[in-house]
Amino acid sequence: MRSCCFVLQQTRGSPSDPLSTVTIVDTWQLDPLQSWSNCSQIGAGAGGWQRSLSMKHPPQRDEGPSPPPQRRPRGFASSAAAAEAPDGAGPGPARRRGEREREKERTKLRERHRRAITSRMLAGLRQHGNFPLPARADMNDVLAALARAAGWTVHPDGTTFRSSNQPHLLPPPPPTQLQGAFHDASVETPALMNTMSSYAIGTPLYSQASALHTDDSLSPSSLDSVVADQSIKTENYGNSSSVSSLNCMDNDQLMRSSAVLMGDYTKTPYIPVYASLPMGIINSHCQLVDPEGVRTELRHLKSLNVDGVVVDCWWGVVEAWTPRKYEWSGYRDLFGIIKEFKLKVQVVLSFHGSGEIGSGDVSLPKWIMEIAKENQDIFFTDREGRKNTECLSWGIDKERVLHGRTGIEVYFDFMRSFHMEFRNLSEEGLISSIEIGLGASGELRYPSCPERTGWKYPGIGEFQCYDRYMQKNLRQSALSRGHLFWARGPDNAGYYNSRPHETGFFCDGGDYDSYYGRFFLNWYSGVLIDHVDQVLSLATLAFDGAEIVVKIPSIYWWYRTASHAAELTAGFYNPTNRDGYSPVFRMLKKHSVILKLVCYGPEFTVQEHDEAFADPEGLTWQVMNVAWDHGLSLCIESALPCHDDEMYSQILDTAKPRNDPDRHHASFFAFRQQPLFLLQREVCFSELCTFVKCMHDSQ
Repeated sequence: MRSCCFVLQQTRGSPSDPLSTVTIVDTWQLDPLQSWSNCSQIGAGAGGWQRSLSMKHPPQRDEGPSPPPQRRPRGFASSAAAAEAPDGAGPGPARRRGEREREKERTKLRERHRRAITSRMLAGLRQHGNFPLPARADMNDVLAALARAAGWTVHPDGTTFRSSNQPHLLPPPPPTQLQGAFHDASVETPALMNTMSSYAIGTPLYSQASALHTDDSLSPSSLDSVVADQSIKTENYGNSSSVSSLNCMDNDQLMRSSAVLMGDYTKTPYIPVYASLPMGIINSHCQLVDPEGVRTELRHLKSLNVDGVVVDCWWGVVEAWTPRKYEWSGYRDLFGIIKEFKLKVQVVLSFHGSGEIGSGDVSLPKWIMEIAKENQDIFFTDREGRKNTECLSWGIDKERVLHGRTGIEVYFDFMRSFHMEFRNLSEEGLISSIEIGLGASGELRYPSCPERTGWKYPGIGEFQCYDRYMQKNLRQSALSRGHLFWARGPDNAGYYNSRPHETGFFCDGGDYDSYYGRFFLNWYSGVLIDHVDQVLSLATLAFDGAEIVVKIPSIYWWYRTASHAAELTAGFYNPTNRDGYSPVFRMLKKHSVILKLVCYGPEFTVQEHDEAFADPEGLTWQVMNVAWDHGLSLCIESALPCHDDEMYSQILDTAKPRNDPDRHHASFFAFRQQPLFLLQREVCFSELCTFVKCMHDSQ
């Protein structure tokens, strides 16, 4: 038997009309002697059929069904098919791979462009339209806010309808009914309720709507995004910051904001609140400058019902002139005054200088600076050889270069001196915890972003590993790996104010993810972990059971990029494909410390968010979840705003997460007093009292 394929065409109407031609394809198994005769009989019996016979395969034995027809290649497959054509035309494999990579990059750029546009749109609605959009708002939140502002009713399940008898602007609720109104609409956040209340204070609806237009420069794939028209200036809105301006706040609004904050945090865990005292209350000779001024400040803080204060004990003040000669007289007087007001003290042992511009003139001890005249390698050094005198290099932790002592021994002697001086206060419970400074600004990080060297937000910073002792450590680590040529810092990591995409090391697909890059970043972060382990081991020995606190920075800029460049230069190996906080927190858990997370304050702006692919909330939740997964207690430090209910709500939500099945919460909260707070304390007093009540338990 042989296999033949017949194509029979039946023409109905005009043979030239393609729509009137029906093609029937079939296959018969024919005997080799009768195949042609059968074909003739089929043609004779067909009548009006036009017959076309084609042999699909040369005569051969039946080996099973024929393979299915292949589809026409599309997209990159069509390019591949063209490349494999016999004539040899078309791009080669390398070029095809390059095209795929370029298409991936274009897709990433389009997605970033779309996110940036969405962020600007949400920012415009928040700032100019007075819309209370949550931090991670999506289009559903935007539509719901617009509908509610227009007088529509939006249920939590998305059901939306026009309120028949309600005006477009809701009248202001009476202050006595606001508490109940909040519970009835508990599906909305406090910030949303407060801002919706502001719509009712005589603000015309047309002055809150944002004119929108599409950006003609967008690619077709991102035309679903819209951009708020930036040409709308203060003509309709007045000052863009008038929402938080002191002039636009009246007593009714303060009462409503206080009621909103109190109504959502009843029956929540008690969180102690601490306030940081100003840095200049102790002078360079360790003397209390203004005892009566301190009493006035403590009296004000006591009226706010705070639980205690945070006091910085500076190494450069206590051991300023001579090694192992400690002067604690000013701090002894300060602690005595604090004891009069029955407040607790959280002590910060600051082994750094005030490295930020405008923060004061506290430096490292004078005898340390004398040693530095002969050996500047005791300080962190960048790639161009510039020294950072804010803190000592971790490379000398085991090097006896400080008058016969190592860096670790110097820290231990200072901690032991403090414990011997104030042991009685610790036993009485006045000193509740002791925070150990472990790096720049007292935070566990390298001084990768020093303002004195010219760094400005949102620069990526630079690696600080070029002093003699750090280079020696790097060389030993490279030699142990068998790759001595890796004993160097990256030469394509940019400068302090570079952007990740401008460097060959931090860009997408850059050297940070190469074999050398992974080796270097593992070593760089490993030095940080070793420093933590050594200092905390001696701190546990010196303080004998006291609660020890370690401060973790919040390096949120460039968090939404692949490399997390700013975190890498600060010592946290935390790119998108790796959890860089778990190794650090495992070490902290070993010493049973309390983790203090520095949250962003009111100085954070949406424009910076757009420019630097920042995500402070995403970083905060990563750090908090990793800490809780490792069983660490966590506290929060932040600056407190004035007349910013949304910021208050964010701090409260961070300290007391809602809907947490494990009921995690912060151990305590510490806030830094700003000059604005000190100048306007009478205006902010009501808000701060309400905030402290919410932290404690507003019930």
